[in-house]
Amino acid sequence: MSQAHRQEIRVPGMPEPISHFTHVVRAGRLVFVSGCVASDESGKTVGGSDIVAQTRQVHENIKRCLAAAGATFADVCKVTVFLRNVADREKVNTVRQEYFGAQRPASTLVEISRLVRDDLLIEIEATAVLPENGASGSRGASGKAARAASRASKTARRGTSGSRSTQRKRR
Repeated sequence: MSQAHRQEIRVPGMPEPISHFTHVVRAGRLVFVSGCVASDESGKTVGGSDIVAQTRQVHENIKRCLAAAGATFADVCKVTVFLRNVADREKVNTVRQEYFGAQRPASTLVEISRLVRDDLLIEIEATAVLPENGASGSRGASGKAARAASRASKTARRGTSGSRSTQRKRR
């Protein structure tokens, strides 16, 4: 069975995209996570005006997206952080260290005037590279569970009109 070259993944527990994008795209060993904000599964902002609470929610959403593609924070090579107030950088870094541990991704930080909603303070996108063997030492069964959840999610979407993902197979 050949693996699709490009796979679009909608992540259970994440709000439905409001424009023309998907939560995650996996292309071979590369995993691209769309910008995550501090939203709960219904799209409501978590954390109010607390940058630490919003940053934690953003990282929880990134973790969900990575898991759906069979990845973890250890696989993340690059993040881009969009921050409403660059003075919050230290608080954001403290939360980020909780999720990345000793791993340090390449990173870009950009201060911006606003995000998609005025109550959002931070957005982070991530790029990960999966190991060549398809599983990292710490991933184990959780990667298999994430792939199974992703397959189940795709199967469920096929039953709803307009939300079926298009996949191109290697020839």
